[in-house]
Amino acid sequence: MLRSILRCGALVGTLGLAACDLEVLNENQPSREQIKTQVADLENFLGTQYRRWHSALYGVTGNVWGMANVMSFENFSTLSNNCQGQRVGIPRPPNDNQVGNVCDGEQALVYNRMSEVARGMADVLRRMNESGFTFGTAGQDARNRAFAEFLRGVSMGYLAMVYDSAAAVSAADEVVGGTAVAEELAHYTVVLDSAFVALQNALDASPGMMAVPPTWLASAAGAMAEPEFVRLVRSYRARLRANVARTPAERDAVDWNAVIDDALNGITADHRVVTNTVTGPTMTWVSQWYAYTTWHQMTPFIVGMGDVSGSYAVWISEPLDTRGSDAKFFMITPDLRFPQGATRAEQQADFTLAGDGTEENPGCSGPGQTCERYFRNRDVADPPASPNWGGSQYDHVRFYSWRTAGSGGTGNNGPFPFFTKAELDLLAAEGYIRIDNPAAALPLVNNTRTANGGLPALVSADTVTAVPGGAAGCVPKRPVNAGHGGGGTVTCGTLWDALKWEKRIETAYTHFAAWFLDGRGWGDLPQGTPLDWAPPFQELQARFRVGSQIYTPTATAGVSSYGW
Repeated sequence: MLRSILRCGALVGTLGLAACDLEVLNENQPSREQIKTQVADLENFLGTQYRRWHSALYGVTGNVWGMANVMSFENFSTLSNNCQGQRVGIPRPPNDNQVGNVCDGEQALVYNRMSEVARGMADVLRRMNESGFTFGTAGQDARNRAFAEFLRGVSMGYLAMVYDSAAAVSAADEVVGGTAVAEELAHYTVVLDSAFVALQNALDASPGMMAVPPTWLASAAGAMAEPEFVRLVRSYRARLRANVARTPAERDAVDWNAVIDDALNGITADHRVVTNTVTGPTMTWVSQWYAYTTWHQMTPFIVGMGDVSGSYAVWISEPLDTRGSDAKFFMITPDLRFPQGATRAEQQADFTLAGDGTEENPGCSGPGQTCERYFRNRDVADPPASPNWGGSQYDHVRFYSWRTAGSGGTGNNGPFPFFTKAELDLLAAEGYIRIDNPAAALPLVNNTRTANGGLPALVSADTVTAVPGGAAGCVPKRPVNAGHGGGGTVTCGTLWDALKWEKRIETAYTHFAAWFLDGRGWGDLPQGTPLDWAPPFQELQARFRVGSQIYTPTATAGVSSYGW
C-alpha cells in the first residue's frame, strides 16, 4: 500500500485535534507523487519511458497494428488473433467501438499507453518548471527537458495518427492526483499541433545537452549526443506531419516544405534499436508474423505490382471473389528483393532461409545475417486462404535472421531498424513531387530502386512518363479501374508509382502500421476502409459519455486510386 489515511475525528477526544484527514506516506513503497519530488527518482523514471512508449507500438500484438496491416494489404490473415480476421474482409467492417466489442483491448492499448507517457512527461516538465529545480548540471537539465518533450511529442503524435480525437496534454494542464489531466478530448489535428509544440520544445532545449544514455533509447549506436538526438526528433516530426492525413486532400495540404526540411536534416542511417526479450524493447509483431502458418501471407494487391509475367494482369482482371481461386498467386519480377526464377522451383532454389553454403545463397538464419531477398517463395505447401484473394506463394522474410538468431544467437535479441533512412528519403521525395520539383525526387527514389531492387534508374523528371522496361517488363505496374467486379487492367507506373513501390517495399514490417498510414493519405485503401479509431469506449465512459456518445468512427476511404 502506498499510503495510509487516518481519520483524525476518532482522535479528537484524546489529542484535541480538529476533525481532519491525516495522510501518512510510506517511505518504503513511495507513491508516484513522492517519486517525482526526488531528483534521482525523477530521472530514473524519465529514463524508462521510451521503453513504455515503445511497448505500446511494438512490444505486444494486442494493439491496432494487426487490423491496420490487413486493411492495407501489408499482411493477410483471417485468424481472429488481434482482430485481423474481424477486419480483413471486403467490404471492410467498421472499427466497432461499442461496449463489449471483441476488439476493445487492441483498440484501447495504444491510446492508454500513449496517454500515460504524455501525462508522465508533463509531470516531469512541471517539476522541472518549479523555481530552483535542477538535476545537477545545465547539460543534464537540457537533456532531460529535451527528452521529456520528445516523448510527450511522439506520444501525442501517435494518438493523432491513430485516433480521431484524444487529450492534448501539456505541463500547464490541471493536476489531479499528481498527474496532468487535459479536461476535454481534442480533434486529431489539435492533438498533432500540440505534438509539434512539444517536439519544437525538444529541439529548443537540446543545445548543450548531455548525451542520452544508451539504456534510455536502447540505440544500437550507444549514447546519443545532441546532433544525433536532434536528427531523430526531426525524423519523427517528418513522419508524423505526413502520416496524420486521413485523405488524399489532407495529405496534399500537408506542409511539404517542412517535411522536406526535417527529412533532409533527419537520421543519416537506419535508427536501430537493440531489442531484448527479457528487458525490452521488443518487436513482438514481426516475431509473430514470421511464424509462417495461416498467420501471414503477402496478398497480391500490392506486391503483385512487381510482376512482369502477366499473372498480376490476369489476377486484377478477375472479379474479387474468383481471384486466386485456382492456385496461389505466382509472379516473376526483376526486382531483386523478390526471389528470382521463372518457376516456383527456381525461385525456391534461388533463395532459401537456411542457405546452401554458396555465395549465391548464403541464407539468413544465422546470427546477424542479412537476407539476400526481402521475400521468399515458400518452400512448404501453401496455407489455405479464404477469401481466395488473400493467398499467394510469398512471405516477407527480410528480418528472419533477427527473428531466429538475433545478433548473437538468441532470436528476437539484437539491433532492429525501427526507422529506416529509406523512409526519410522517400518522404522528402514525395514532398518534392508535391511542390512540383520531381527532378529532386529522382535520386531519392533511385537510391533503393537501383541499389536494393536492381531495377533500372528512373531518368524522366515528371509524373507522366512510364518507368523503364516496356509494357511487359516495367516495375511497378499500376492497376487501372481494378474494381471488385472485375475488368481491371494494368499499365506501367510513373515516378509517383515508383516512389510508392519503394516506400512500401522498404518500410514493410519496419514500423507501426506503415502501409496503412501511407495508404489512407495516398487514397489507396479499399473503399469503405475505416480511416481511424475512436477513443476507446472505456475512455468515453470515464468522461461521462453515454448512449450515442459511445461511438464508432464513420470516416471511411472512398474508391481507391486503383479502383478497388
